[in-house]
Amino acid sequence: MKRSLVPALVFAFLAALVALPATAAPPAARAPAPPCDPIVAADCLLPFPNDYFTVPDRSTPTGRRVNLTPEMMPRNTSGVPIDPAEWNRNDGFSPGSMIVTAVPGIDLTKTGAAQLTDIGRSLRPDAPIVLLDATTGKRHPYWVEQDQRATDWQRQALIIRPARNLIEGHHYVVGLRNLVDVFGKPIPAGPVFKQMLSWRPPDDPGLFKRWLTLRPALVRLWRAGVRLSDLHLAWDFTVASTKNLTGRALSMRDQAFAALGDAPPKVTITKVENPAPEADPAFVRKVTGTIEVPKYLDRPDGGPGSRMTYGPDGRPAANGIYQATFQCNIPRSTATGGPARPLLFGHGLFGDHTVVDALGAVANEANTMPCAASWLGMSSEDVGFVANMLGDLSGFPSIPDRMQQAYLNMMFLGRAMIHAHGFAAMPEFAGLLDRGAGLTYAGISLGGIQGGALAALAQDYTRAVLLVPAINFSTLLNRAAPFQALQPVLDQHYPDRLEQQIGFALLQMLWDRGESDGYANHVTRDPLPGTPVKQVLLHQAFGDHQVSNFATEVEARTLGLHVVRPALKPGRDPAAEPQWHIPSVPGFPFRGSALVLWDSGSPPPPLGNLPPVAGHDPHNDTANTPAARAQAAHFLATGELIDVCGGAPCVAIPTG
Repeated sequence: MKRSLVPALVFAFLAALVALPATAAPPAARAPAPPCDPIVAADCLLPFPNDYFTVPDRSTPTGRRVNLTPEMMPRNTSGVPIDPAEWNRNDGFSPGSMIVTAVPGIDLTKTGAAQLTDIGRSLRPDAPIVLLDATTGKRHPYWVEQDQRATDWQRQALIIRPARNLIEGHHYVVGLRNLVDVFGKPIPAGPVFKQMLSWRPPDDPGLFKRWLTLRPALVRLWRAGVRLSDLHLAWDFTVASTKNLTGRALSMRDQAFAALGDAPPKVTITKVENPAPEADPAFVRKVTGTIEVPKYLDRPDGGPGSRMTYGPDGRPAANGIYQATFQCNIPRSTATGGPARPLLFGHGLFGDHTVVDALGAVANEANTMPCAASWLGMSSEDVGFVANMLGDLSGFPSIPDRMQQAYLNMMFLGRAMIHAHGFAAMPEFAGLLDRGAGLTYAGISLGGIQGGALAALAQDYTRAVLLVPAINFSTLLNRAAPFQALQPVLDQHYPDRLEQQIGFALLQMLWDRGESDGYANHVTRDPLPGTPVKQVLLHQAFGDHQVSNFATEVEARTLGLHVVRPALKPGRDPAAEPQWHIPSVPGFPFRGSALVLWDSGSPPPPLGNLPPVAGHDPHNDTANTPAARAQAAHFLATGELIDVCGGAPCVAIPTG
């Protein structure tokens, strides 16, 4: 069929509606559409994400609003559904959304689907899974996998993961075609979707609306060269807008700093330690205190379980003062190197501000003063809340709400570090802090993950080093060894593995407000209003047991990074094209943003959604390797990426 016939095709759809007998026309008395999408029977919210679960809304940037109801949502073993109220604030779905459906019996290899080792296959004209940006007409790269944790093959999730983040506010169409099972036998479309492909609307009143809403998606697939008769399933969805994803944190920042004006944040010192060299050979002074930050959380202390407070205009509204605890450590290198450079540092999972005690080598080698505050929502004080929340995911919105408060806390801490009347004017820091050297950021693990979002919001620095980072917790959780300690809690309350995957996709919609997945498109380019573009350096630990290498590379593609090659020794990476679609660093020194892989010999990570468990966990090896630290320090000081590996793959030192 020629593409020039598209207008005729559209006309035919409309003509078919007009020509139908009265019994087939949609009368006013038709029953409302059921809450579940009828095209996939396995679960109410499949396929997901899905514009079937949205409604038109002219007040939002996308023109749509999520419209989930309790009867659609996963229920725990007590029969309590997830409360959808917070999800319904969204005007679309996550830019990193895992795309979930179920196709029992599918064999991905025999089908020829693009898996992790061959992402480029996803863009082939005959790819059996099509992820189409309907806004631009371009295909989007992805990989597809089945849930390796499934206990029932008939309820095994089929997961399509974007290889770089989707574009905010854009409309996407998903098409599955020519699927086959382990015997190479075609898997036919389900009975309801077969009716969706018909030119005539279904006689069933409950299916008519779905038939009608699928027409535009099918036309777009047809225009992209997909033969509709080959389809097993198709649907469409809208990605949330930039305003919806980042607007809360941006509003908090702008309100808080406007109120602060030219003044420094108010700081109270609560503890000063001056350890003897034999007690602490790394630090001459440790300063602990609190910093006053406008509080946008409803509980008086802003503690775990707090929720964001909103004003009548729908924007976050300040609700008192948050006393953010911080710690700064002054290195002994100041005795010979002079005042230390200010370094804002982000701790790892369930850590806190005391992380700076572990930074003796970093601080002294680069003569930097690291300061840290807690990543609220996923700090040490949140452990109990997170474990309990897994029993009822309705409590989850507190985590991204507190994470957004943490961004503001960190930005206030950074301002105090460089303000002329901030730390520099306090006797505890007198003569020991070079505020004029400029602020930079470094973070490890969770601090690397959160550091990307902070970079998109921060106004007081332009360079950041993210150690073993990634984006998208919905990809990370199953692949993270630490999460396995919490998996039994989730299994107890949400035992169905298919619903767990749907739950991860739902959580990501809110997590985007409080992790880098929702901000990654605005770090190295297209900055948020009033925010400078950043240079970032990512260090990946190959075979990382805690932060998936695959999610790190999705972040690298989304940020538009270059990668240092050769990245690994031959044979270490099973991919057909390692670091797919990430261009090489053209030469050194390189004044751009980059990804560097560090290899300490651990086995490659599993290709499925399982955590690495074999061999040594290299998660902390990059931070403990002098060459990696030297590379990071030089980048933060100068903006230059230098070669510290002699033109060979970078080797990290395994540490216990």
